[in-house]
Amino acid sequence: MITLADGLRLPTNGLDYAILAIYFVVVLGIGFAARRSVKTSLDFFLSGRSLPAWVTGLAFVAANLGATEILGMAATGAQYGVAVVHWYWIGAIPAMVFLGLVMMPFYYRSKVRSVPEFLLQRFDRSAHLLSSILFAFAAVLIAGVNLYALSIVVEALLGWPQWVAIVVAGLFVLAYITVGGLSSAIYNEVLQFFVILAALIPLVVLGLKRVGGWGGLSHSLTSSHGHNFLTAWGGTGIGQANPLGANWLTIILGLGFVLSFGYWTTNFAEVQRALSAKNLSAAQRTPLIAAFPKMFIVFLVMIPGLVAAVLVPKIGAPGGLQYNDAIPYLMQELLPNGVLGIAVTGLLAAFMAGMAANVSSFNTVFTYDIWAKYVKPGRPDGYYLRFGRLITAIGVLASIGTAFIASSFSNIMGYLQTLFSFFNVPMFVVFIIGMFWKRASVKSGVWGLLAGTTAAMLNYFWIYKQGIIAIPTDQGANFVSAIVGFVAGALVMVVVTLFTEPKPEAELAGLVWGTTTPGLEEPSPSSRLRSSRGYPIAEDDAAWYRKPALLGWGAVVLAALCYLPYSL
Repeated sequence: MITLADGLRLPTNGLDYAILAIYFVVVLGIGFAARRSVKTSLDFFLSGRSLPAWVTGLAFVAANLGATEILGMAATGAQYGVAVVHWYWIGAIPAMVFLGLVMMPFYYRSKVRSVPEFLLQRFDRSAHLLSSILFAFAAVLIAGVNLYALSIVVEALLGWPQWVAIVVAGLFVLAYITVGGLSSAIYNEVLQFFVILAALIPLVVLGLKRVGGWGGLSHSLTSSHGHNFLTAWGGTGIGQANPLGANWLTIILGLGFVLSFGYWTTNFAEVQRALSAKNLSAAQRTPLIAAFPKMFIVFLVMIPGLVAAVLVPKIGAPGGLQYNDAIPYLMQELLPNGVLGIAVTGLLAAFMAGMAANVSSFNTVFTYDIWAKYVKPGRPDGYYLRFGRLITAIGVLASIGTAFIASSFSNIMGYLQTLFSFFNVPMFVVFIIGMFWKRASVKSGVWGLLAGTTAAMLNYFWIYKQGIIAIPTDQGANFVSAIVGFVAGALVMVVVTLFTEPKPEAELAGLVWGTTTPGLEEPSPSSRLRSSRGYPIAEDDAAWYRKPALLGWGAVVLAALCYLPYSL
């Protein structure tokens, strides 16, 4: 089992524990305050679709900014260098913009309560059931990663036994989600977003000061790791060597397109936040608002990883500090009491944000898409509300079990990318083909899912792990697996479509690009409403900062500009 290195103990005192206790009290208070608004299953699973865009936008980015993001991306920075920016500027922003501008109208107008439910409307019950099972399984695995990340940190930094950290933290998250539902999770994620920033900013500032600023950091890393360690695209020509072990083609196609779009557009842990928004315009703006802080968070996780690579030249070597140790090591070395309490609280907040996002999406999919559709259909709404609380507890317990699977990976972000290539990428190819190709038949959905998942797993476990084709790193293998899964799923969908009947065109209204939902007519000029693809948006959303298209393209341009200093 991978644990933090011996000796990583923080000199926490009463002040640090007081800060931690205050945070726990506030989180539980938010959960009980949200309970008053939970009267129906829609309130519990989707906050009654009543939240404003700024709340859902911050919750959207906080749900992704879990302990795995902080520990994993800092580990990636320590291992691969500046190449970590790819996961943000090409591996997140374009896909978040695509979700907001293109896919959210399909999700929101169809009134689906989950991502697999959209596949039910576009394809058939077999595609719906398979996608629901795959997603529920992946959500529990990813929630387990967050539990594992928290347990190794708490065990090493505070001295708690690992099993105690897992159980106590899991039960705490269970308490506030079960009480307040998605509203509790979302409002806590907004709080956690700012707590996480308060934890990371001191690490960046003090870390840079320790190594002599950015100039000292660059000089040290160039001397020890070479020039390409500090460039995003250096050495990524096909056949060239670079720290990431991937060339420009696999980075753009594997990460920038397949993995990125597969994660951000079909991962219900993220989409659920947008679906809880009060109207279509707010739902579209949710990922677009989140894109702006997302593109700058990379500095808060990358720089600590780079600093750790300077302070611990042999990080990642057997028997010493591992890449996952980068953030905890800097906390031990740099932070005084008080600030240390905030940093520990920030890590716990990050864990709870990531786990809560996956648990809340798991309970929604399992309740609506599996239990209510195939096991106990037609029950009163109150029954599903009670069952939702029960399955939340089961999901947390299952996550405790899957937490130990993550222990076999020295870089937990690599493990997450492996899961995404197995589960999110096949779902994305089915979505994208079904959404833009009317001819795609109802049976092509389930076969595309099966083919994509199987191909990605075969590439990773057989072709890569057995050494049939030499791929330098796990991350490079993940990019290739994603591409293989996407291509296999797409090809199978096309072949199956050629031999099976398409869905009647009348049943595709509002589900395929270029069609509109019946009854949602274009408003007349006198109504003074603006429309996006035939879906009305209120006039008060017409200010430039509320237009989804301007927000989206602004984010893409800004992300492209961010690349410039790291592209040479």
